[in-house]
Amino acid sequence: MSRIEKESQSSCCSSHGESEFHKTKQESSCCSNEGAEEVSTTSTCCGSDVKEKEAAATSTCCETDTNEKETTGPSTCCGKVTNMKKEHKESSSSCCSTGESKKEEMDAANSQPEGQKPLEYKIHGMDCPSCAATIEKGLQKTKGIQTVRVNYGTGKMTVAADELSVHDDIPEQVRKLGFEAEPLNKYNNRQTYKIEGMDCGSCAMTIEKHLSRNPHIQDVQVNFSTGKMHVAHTTNQNEIIKEVQRSGFDASLDSISNQRKGTSEKKKKGNSTTTISGLFLALGFIGSFTNVSPELITALYAASILIGGFKPAKSAFYAIKSGSLDMNVLMASAAIGAALIGEWFEGATVVWLFALGNTLQNRSIERTRESIRSLINLTPSEATVKSGDQLIRKPVEEVGVNDIIVIKPGEKIPLDGEVLTGTSSINQAPITGESLPVDKQQGDTVYAGTVNESGSLEVKVTKLVEDTTIAKIIHLVEEAQEKKAPTQAFVDRFASVYTPIVFTLALLIMVVPPLFGFGSWGEWLYKGLALLVVACPCALVISTPVAIVSAIGNAAKNGVLIKGGTFLEKAGAIQAIAFDKTGTLTEGKPKVAEVISLQNNREELIGITRTIEEHSTHPIAQAITSYAVERNIGTKQGEDFKAIAGKGAQATINGTEYFAGNPKLFNDMEVPLHEIEERMDSLQSHGNTLVVVGTRTEILGLIAVADTIRDITVQSIQKLKQIGMGEMMMLTGDNEGTAKKIADETGVDRYFAELLPEDKVTAVKKLQDEGKSVAMVGDGINDAPALATADLGIAMGGAGTDTAMETADIVLMADNLEKLPHTIRLSRRAMNIIKQNVWFSLLTKLAALLLIFPGFLTLWMAVLSDTGAALIVILNSMRLLRQK
Repeated sequence: MSRIEKESQSSCCSSHGESEFHKTKQESSCCSNEGAEEVSTTSTCCGSDVKEKEAAATSTCCETDTNEKETTGPSTCCGKVTNMKKEHKESSSSCCSTGESKKEEMDAANSQPEGQKPLEYKIHGMDCPSCAATIEKGLQKTKGIQTVRVNYGTGKMTVAADELSVHDDIPEQVRKLGFEAEPLNKYNNRQTYKIEGMDCGSCAMTIEKHLSRNPHIQDVQVNFSTGKMHVAHTTNQNEIIKEVQRSGFDASLDSISNQRKGTSEKKKKGNSTTTISGLFLALGFIGSFTNVSPELITALYAASILIGGFKPAKSAFYAIKSGSLDMNVLMASAAIGAALIGEWFEGATVVWLFALGNTLQNRSIERTRESIRSLINLTPSEATVKSGDQLIRKPVEEVGVNDIIVIKPGEKIPLDGEVLTGTSSINQAPITGESLPVDKQQGDTVYAGTVNESGSLEVKVTKLVEDTTIAKIIHLVEEAQEKKAPTQAFVDRFASVYTPIVFTLALLIMVVPPLFGFGSWGEWLYKGLALLVVACPCALVISTPVAIVSAIGNAAKNGVLIKGGTFLEKAGAIQAIAFDKTGTLTEGKPKVAEVISLQNNREELIGITRTIEEHSTHPIAQAITSYAVERNIGTKQGEDFKAIAGKGAQATINGTEYFAGNPKLFNDMEVPLHEIEERMDSLQSHGNTLVVVGTRTEILGLIAVADTIRDITVQSIQKLKQIGMGEMMMLTGDNEGTAKKIADETGVDRYFAELLPEDKVTAVKKLQDEGKSVAMVGDGINDAPALATADLGIAMGGAGTDTAMETADIVLMADNLEKLPHTIRLSRRAMNIIKQNVWFSLLTKLAALLLIFPGFLTLWMAVLSDTGAALIVILNSMRLLRQK
C-alpha cells in the first residue's frame, strides 16, 4: 500500500492521516482534549474503517469545550462544542469518518438548521496531507464555521457553518492560506430535472433565461445534449415544473425511479399532434385539385398550422420574452409571415415539416441519452433481504448498510456488498467491461448491476443505492456529458454571434429592396422568411454535444470512464503514452519465478521457507507461501519466529535456526555465498528479487521472485502500435535490469528506471518538450504528480476505487489495458465525426443561402434543409454508440 493510501485511511483530524512515526498514537484521541478527562486508549478517533465505527461512535475525538456539563453526550467534533443543542448531543457519531455511509452523513446534515448544512468545495493546490491540516486549522478560526473536513485523497472539503452567508467568504479565506476553493454545491436545495421538448441548444437558453427571472431561483443550468436541468431554489418542486411549462417545455424530477421509466406518454402526445396536423395539410392539398371552395382549403391549412404550431408558438413567445432567438421563434415567424402574404400551403408545410423533424430528432437524440438509462436499468429495483429465517422483497432504496441480501443464480446483484457465504462466478461486464466472469467467494466484494451466474450468495450490503459503484459511474458519466468540449464551446460562441447577424440581415432583406423599388414587398418578404428559417444554426449547435454524449456513453458501457468532452478530444490527439510499470504493465503481485536448491531437495527447501515466511504479511513472503500451497508442500514444526527488519525472517525448526532473507542478511552473518554468486547476479540482472535460505553456517538454496506481466499487456501494446500510437514509454522505480526485462517483454519503445515520483514528472515533461501530446497511465494514487503533469491522466482500476474515479481524466474500470486501444480509437472517430458534422452544417447553410436570392429555395425547402441537416448530424453522431 502506498504512503498516501495509508494516510488516507487514518485519522482525519490530522490532515487525514498521520505519518508512520505517529502511528502509535492512532488508538487514542487524535486532537487535543483540553480540560477533558483522559480518553480511553481503546477508542479509535477518526478512523475511516467501517469496522471501527461502533468503537468510535461514543468516543470524544476532537477538541472539546472544558464545560463538561454542556457536552455530556457524545459530541460532534472537529471543532469546539459550545452550548450544543439537545438533539445534537443525543446523536452520537464518529467525527470525521470517511468510511461511514452517505445516508448517516445526510441524516446528520438534515438535522441541522439551514445555515449549518455542510457544503462541498473542490480544493486546488494541495501537495500533501499536511496541506489539508493547514486548511482545516485555518478555517476553524473563522467566525461562524462549525466544522471543516478536508480530504487530501479526493481533493474535497466539507464545511458546515452557522449561516449560509458564511460560505460566501470561504473561497477568499482559502486563497489567503495559499489554495483555491471551488464550490461544488453552492446552494443547499439543488435538484435535477429531466426536460422534455427541447429541439436544440437555444431551447436550453430560453429555459435558463426564463427561470433566472424567478426570485426564488438562485441558479439554473440546462444541458440540451443530456436533457437535464440543474436548479438551485428556495421554492417547491411543483413551482419549478410550472415555471418550465410556462417557458413551453415539460419537466419532471430526475429521481432513480423516474429514470427507470420512459416518456412514452409525452412522445405519443407529440406524435398525435404531428399526425393530425399532417392530416389537415394532406386534405387541403388534395382539395386544391378538386372543386372544393378556396375558403375550405384555406381553413384546412389554417387548422394544420394551429394544431402543429401551437407548441412552437408557445415556446417562441417565451423565447422572445426571455430575449432568445431560437428555432421556435424563426419557425413561428415564417408560418405567420406565409399566412399574411397568402401562402397558406407554404405556412402549413413549414409547420408540419418542423413538427415532423422535431419528432424524428427527439427520437434520435433520446437514443443517445438511453446510454445512461441503460446503465440505471442494469440494477434491479428490488432486493431479497434476509430477516431472521425469512426472505423479504424490498425496494433497493429501503435496504440499509449491513443488511443481508440473498442473490440467487441468474439474478442481478442489487447493491454493492461483501460475500458472507457461498461461491459463484460473477459477470462484471456492466462495471468493468471484462468479457470473462470473475470467481467470488467469502470476503470478496461484489458490485450492483453485475450478474450472479452460478451459485447462491449471501451478501452483506456495504453501500446504499445512491453510493454504489455503478451509481458513481452514472453520476460521473452524466457530469462528463454535460461538460463542454473545446470544439463545442467554440461552436456555441460562433452561433451566438451568427444568429443575430443573420436575423438582422433577414429583416433588412424584407424591408430595404422593396423600399428602393427592387421588386414587390411580397417577393422580398418571402425571401426574408426563407432566410429566417435557414438562419437557425440548429445542426451546427448540436454537431458536437450529441457526438460527445454518444462517445462517452459508449465508453461507459465498455468499462471506461471519460470525464468530459475535453478529455475525449485530448485522447484523440495523444501521440505518446507513458506507462507506470507496477500494477499497470505488470500484475503488481510478485510470484515465484525460480527455485534453486543446493542440496537437491527442492520440496525440503520450499517447506522450510514456507515455515519461516508464513507468519509474515510481506508480499514476497505471501508469494512464496502461495507457491507452496499450490504444490501441496506443507509447513514444518517451527518456533521462535522473528522478523529481521529490512533483511528477512527466521525460525527454529527441529532445534536448528533457519533464515530466509536478502543476501545482505547472510553477508552480515558472514555465511559464504560464493557457490551461488554467479547465479544470483544472473537472476537479479533479469529483474528478480532474491530470497536466500540457509542456517548460520551454510546456504541451502535461493528462491527468485518477480512481478509478472499482465496477460493482456503485450496484446494491448501491439494494438496501440497498430492504430498508429507514436511512442510508448515505461516509467519505473525498479532497477535497470528489471526495467529492461519488462520493457523487452512488453514491447514498449523505451524505458526509464530507478525513478522517484518527481523523476516520473521529468520523464513526462521530456516527452512534452519533444512536441508530443502525452498520456500518463498509472494507478491514480502513487503516480499522481505524473498524471497531473501529462496532457491526459489515465487511471487503472476504477471499480471500487473512489480515488481513481475522482482524480483521473479517464478511468479504465477493469484494471487492465484491454480497453485503452478502444478508447483511443473511439476518441479519434468522435473527433472525425464532429468535424464532419460541423462542415456539413456550414456547407448546408451556405448552399441554402445562395439558393434564396435566385428564388430557387422555397419556404418548405428551407425548413426541410434545416431540420434535415439536424437529423443527419444526429444520426451521424449516433454511429459512435455502435463503435466496437
